[in-house]
Amino acid sequence: MATANTTKRPVHEVRLGRIKATIWENETQQGTRHNVSITRIYKDGNSWKDSTSFGRDDLPLVTKIADIAHTWIYANASVQVSGGDDEPNF
Repeated sequence: MATANTTKRPVHEVRLGRIKATIWENETQQGTRHNVSITRIYKDGNSWKDSTSFGRDDLPLVTKIADIAHTWIYANASVQVSGGDDEPNF
């Protein structure tokens, strides 16, 4: 758990071109859960910035990066949680 003096780091990052998925791990009472942030990185002058807005041509990479992140989470999850109250059970 992060304290005031430490910053929580992502457990994994995936990048395809300028699209990046950052995978975060959270411990809950139901076990380990993962969240994914997908961003587009771009350069503004000399500074690198990111955005959660995507253009038409970015969308195929967003789809691929989401699939790669999903695969990584399932391959690296220590505990698989299914049928929780907040998830449909398919």
